[in-house]
Amino acid sequence: MRRPGCVLLDRDGVINADSPDYIRRPEEWHPLPGSLQALALLRRAGVPVAVVSNQSGVGRGLLSLADLQRIHRRMLAAVEAAGGAIVSIHYCPHVPGQGCECRKPAPGLLLRALRVLRIGAGQALMIGDRESDMQAARGAGVAGLRVGAAGDAPDLLAAVRSLLA
Repeated sequence: MRRPGCVLLDRDGVINADSPDYIRRPEEWHPLPGSLQALALLRRAGVPVAVVSNQSGVGRGLLSLADLQRIHRRMLAAVEAAGGAIVSIHYCPHVPGQGCECRKPAPGLLLRALRVLRIGAGQALMIGDRESDMQAARGAGVAGLRVGAAGDAPDLLAAVRSLLA
Protein backbone atom coordinates (compact mmCIF):
# COMPACT_ATOMS: atom_id res chain seq x y z
CA MET A 1 0.00 0.00 0.00
CA ARG A 2 1.30 3.46 -0.85
CA ARG A 3 1.65 6.19 1.75
CA PRO A 4 -1.78 7.80 2.28
CA GLY A 5 -2.50 11.51 2.08
CA CYS A 6 -4.30 11.22 5.43
CA VAL A 7 -5.23 8.58 7.98
CA LEU A 8 -8.68 8.32 9.52
CA LEU A 9 -8.63 6.45 12.82
CA ASP A 10 -11.30 4.81 14.87
CA ARG A 11 -10.76 5.69 18.55
CA ASP A 12 -11.80 2.87 20.88
CA GLY A 13 -9.84 -0.31 20.23
CA VAL A 14 -7.35 1.45 17.92
CA ILE A 15 -5.92 4.42 19.83
CA ASN A 16 -7.16 3.51 23.29
CA ALA A 17 -8.37 0.45 25.14
CA ASP A 18 -12.05 -0.24 24.52
CA SER A 19 -14.57 -1.09 27.22
CA PRO A 20 -17.92 -2.91 26.98
CA ASP A 21 -19.13 -0.35 29.54
CA TYR A 22 -18.02 2.61 27.35
CA ILE A 23 -15.30 5.12 28.10
CA ARG A 24 -17.29 7.54 30.27
CA ARG A 25 -14.68 9.70 32.02
CA PRO A 26 -11.22 10.98 31.13
CA GLU A 27 -9.65 8.70 33.76
CA GLU A 28 -10.99 5.69 31.84
CA TRP A 29 -9.16 6.68 28.65
CA HIS A 30 -5.93 4.66 28.36
CA PRO A 31 -3.81 4.55 25.19
CA LEU A 32 -3.06 1.14 23.74
CA PRO A 33 0.62 0.15 23.69
CA GLY A 34 2.35 1.80 20.73
CA SER A 35 -0.61 3.92 19.64
CA LEU A 36 0.87 7.25 20.73
CA GLN A 37 4.18 6.33 19.08
CA ALA A 38 2.27 5.51 15.88
CA LEU A 39 0.63 8.94 15.92
CA ALA A 40 4.03 10.58 16.41
CA LEU A 41 5.41 8.62 13.42
CA LEU A 42 2.52 9.82 11.25
CA ARG A 43 3.12 13.43 12.28
CA ARG A 44 6.85 13.20 11.52
CA ALA A 45 5.98 11.72 8.12
CA GLY A 46 3.63 14.64 7.41
CA VAL A 47 0.49 12.47 7.29
CA PRO A 48 -2.50 14.28 8.83
CA VAL A 49 -4.78 12.29 11.14
CA ALA A 50 -8.48 12.63 11.95
CA VAL A 51 -10.46 10.52 14.41
CA VAL A 52 -13.85 9.10 13.37
CA SER A 53 -15.66 7.39 16.21
CA ASN A 54 -19.11 6.07 17.11
CA GLN A 55 -19.95 7.31 20.61
CA SER A 56 -23.42 5.92 21.30
CA GLY A 57 -22.77 6.23 25.04
CA VAL A 58 -23.86 9.85 24.58
CA GLY A 59 -27.15 8.84 22.98
CA ARG A 60 -27.67 6.20 25.67
CA GLY A 61 -27.26 8.83 28.40
CA LEU A 62 -24.11 7.19 29.81
CA LEU A 63 -22.01 10.31 29.29
CA SER A 64 -22.66 13.88 28.30
CA LEU A 65 -21.17 15.80 25.40
CA ALA A 66 -19.11 17.69 28.01
CA ASP A 67 -17.77 14.35 29.31
CA LEU A 68 -16.88 13.35 25.75
CA GLN A 69 -15.07 16.66 25.20
CA ARG A 70 -13.06 16.09 28.42
CA ILE A 71 -12.10 12.61 27.23
CA HIS A 72 -11.01 14.05 23.89
CA ARG A 73 -8.96 16.76 25.61
CA ARG A 74 -7.15 14.04 27.57
CA MET A 75 -6.53 12.09 24.37
CA LEU A 76 -5.23 15.15 22.51
CA ALA A 77 -2.92 16.08 25.38
CA ALA A 78 -1.46 12.55 25.47
CA VAL A 79 -1.02 12.48 21.69
CA GLU A 80 0.66 15.90 21.64
CA ALA A 81 2.93 15.01 24.58
CA ALA A 82 4.12 11.98 22.58
CA GLY A 83 4.86 14.13 19.51
CA GLY A 84 1.73 13.28 17.54
CA ALA A 85 -1.16 15.37 16.28
CA ILE A 86 -4.84 14.89 15.56
CA VAL A 87 -6.23 17.48 13.16
CA SER A 88 -9.90 16.87 13.92
CA ILE A 89 -12.24 14.57 15.81
CA HIS A 90 -15.59 13.50 14.35
CA TYR A 91 -18.04 11.45 16.38
CA CYS A 92 -21.54 10.07 16.12
CA PRO A 93 -23.51 10.42 19.38
CA HIS A 94 -26.50 8.44 18.08
CA VAL A 95 -27.62 4.98 19.14
CA PRO A 96 -27.82 2.12 16.62
CA GLY A 97 -31.01 2.16 14.60
CA GLN A 98 -31.54 5.91 14.95
CA GLY A 99 -31.20 6.29 11.19
CA CYS A 100 -28.43 8.88 11.10
CA GLU A 101 -25.90 9.17 8.27
CA CYS A 102 -22.91 9.49 10.60
CA ARG A 103 -22.92 6.23 12.59
CA LYS A 104 -20.49 3.71 11.12
CA PRO A 105 -20.99 1.58 9.04
CA ALA A 106 -22.51 4.64 7.29
CA PRO A 107 -19.77 6.76 5.68
CA GLY A 108 -20.87 10.16 7.06
CA LEU A 109 -18.10 10.61 9.64
CA LEU A 110 -15.41 9.72 7.13
CA LEU A 111 -16.82 12.06 4.49
CA ARG A 112 -16.96 14.88 7.05
CA ALA A 113 -13.33 14.27 8.04
CA LEU A 114 -12.23 14.27 4.39
CA ARG A 115 -13.93 17.64 3.85
CA VAL A 116 -12.15 19.12 6.87
CA LEU A 117 -8.79 17.69 5.76
CA ARG A 118 -9.45 18.69 2.12
CA ILE A 119 -8.23 15.33 0.91
CA GLY A 120 -9.90 13.11 -1.66
CA ALA A 121 -11.20 9.70 -0.67
CA GLY A 122 -8.72 7.99 -2.99
CA GLN A 123 -5.82 9.43 -1.00
CA ALA A 124 -7.15 8.43 2.43
CA LEU A 125 -6.78 5.35 4.61
CA MET A 126 -9.20 4.30 7.36
CA ILE A 127 -7.70 2.25 10.20
CA GLY A 128 -10.21 0.55 12.46
CA ASP A 129 -10.73 -2.57 14.52
CA ARG A 130 -14.25 -3.56 13.44
CA GLU A 131 -15.99 -4.60 10.28
CA SER A 132 -18.22 -1.50 10.61
CA ASP A 133 -15.08 0.63 10.17
CA MET A 134 -14.24 -1.23 6.97
CA GLN A 135 -17.82 -0.91 5.70
CA ALA A 136 -17.73 2.85 6.34
CA ALA A 137 -14.42 3.05 4.47
CA ARG A 138 -15.87 1.21 1.46
CA GLY A 139 -18.95 3.44 1.53
CA ALA A 140 -16.77 6.55 1.51
CA GLY A 141 -14.47 5.22 -1.22
CA VAL A 142 -11.56 5.06 1.22
CA ALA A 143 -9.02 2.24 1.56
CA GLY A 144 -9.39 0.34 4.82
CA LEU A 145 -6.96 -1.46 7.08
CA ARG A 146 -8.19 -3.47 10.04
CA VAL A 147 -6.11 -3.88 13.20
CA GLY A 148 -6.50 -6.34 16.05
CA ALA A 149 -6.92 -10.08 16.27
CA ALA A 150 -9.03 -10.32 13.09
CA GLY A 151 -7.11 -7.63 11.26
CA ASP A 152 -4.44 -6.98 8.67
CA ALA A 153 -2.03 -5.80 11.42
CA PRO A 154 -1.89 -6.59 15.14
CA ASP A 155 -2.11 -2.94 16.23
CA LEU A 156 -1.85 0.68 15.14
CA LEU A 157 1.93 0.84 15.53
CA ALA A 158 2.47 -2.18 13.30
CA ALA A 159 0.08 -0.77 10.71
CA VAL A 160 1.80 2.63 10.65
CA ARG A 161 5.27 1.14 10.50
CA SER A 162 4.18 -0.93 7.50
CA LEU A 163 2.63 2.12 5.80
CA LEU A 164 5.70 4.24 6.25
CA ALA A 165 8.28 1.57 5.39
